[in-house]
Amino acid sequence: MRYIWTLIWSFLLSNMAFYVLSSMQGGSYNFALASIIGVVFALFVFVLGDAGIKDETAE
Repeated sequence: MRYIWTLIWSFLLSNMAFYVLSSMQGGSYNFALASIIGVVFALFVFVLGDAGIKDETAE
């Protein structure tokens, strides 16, 4: 379930950030690019959460 919520939140937050930044710059909003960046960010968080960060209390 944590993977689904991570994917949803990264998708929504990346699209929101792309929309706000593109409107501040006066450019056009690119939904496909924002979605791809969101999925890549979610994959990075998955890898970081599973392999990168270890819980110190588990020792």
